[in-house]
Amino acid sequence: MLTLYTDTDTDVTPKLAAEYGYKLISMPFTTDGKTVYPYEDSDDFDIHAFYDTLREGALPTTSAISEARYEQYFEPEFAAGNDILYVHFSRAMTVTFDAMDKAVARLKEKYPERNFWSIDTMGITTCSLNLCLEIGDMYKAGKSAEEIVAWAKEEVLHFGTYFFADDLKFFRRSGRVSGLAATMGTLLGVRPVIYMNEEGKMVSLGTVRGRRKALEKLVSFIDERGQDVEKHRVIIGNTDSPDLVEEIREMLKERYGDKLTILDYPTNPTAGSHCGPNAVGLSFHVSHR
Repeated sequence: MLTLYTDTDTDVTPKLAAEYGYKLISMPFTTDGKTVYPYEDSDDFDIHAFYDTLREGALPTTSAISEARYEQYFEPEFAAGNDILYVHFSRAMTVTFDAMDKAVARLKEKYPERNFWSIDTMGITTCSLNLCLEIGDMYKAGKSAEEIVAWAKEEVLHFGTYFFADDLKFFRRSGRVSGLAATMGTLLGVRPVIYMNEEGKMVSLGTVRGRRKALEKLVSFIDERGQDVEKHRVIIGNTDSPDLVEEIREMLKERYGDKLTILDYPTNPTAGSHCGPNAVGLSFHVSHR
């Protein structure tokens, strides 16, 4: 048997995990000295309340999980005779996968007959979610791990994500975006447009003044970089910004009619800790990132 894993940084929730056959690894964040593992104790998480704490001044931090925690996730599957395929967020953004590698190496010594595959989505949040849903479709259709991994080698970099955030202090604090000058941008109404590059890192593509122009810029990337967009999902991600979701959805409808399969999902709190509330982005199938 093959067990499919992903992590909460891909925006997969317990509901989506159950629908597509995933087991979920929780990636933590810490606020005021309290570390939270989303969805570990409950299938529900109050996204709106979390982003309200950020609006009120909270600045959460994030951290890697330990080798021991990875072993707690994976060993029961190996012990039950199952192989594992783990679809995860970008290795380039964290050291957590160094711990995973060590944990898997130890488990493989203990269970040498078991197989472990991983797929690096070279993204996070909406980009990773789009790939997780595609892979979930393949898993439900009975595709083998080898077939899924082969598909991912060709397709991972054909899923792109483009987004902007309202408040640059979160990006400035995290330092996760290359080429971003987060100085007075928020006060001046300047918003950086950011994407996941071919190395799996967040990179600024420049700035746009005003929310409407930023939304128009996101939509324009479908014309510039989209490939077979109507054959795949277009996912709108957001950090508790339903008004922006509706605005960009209407823009997509106006431009493309009913040709696109448009979905929207909230951004998980761990990733949201780095970009703050009122961010919105698009993920779709691209010719190149």
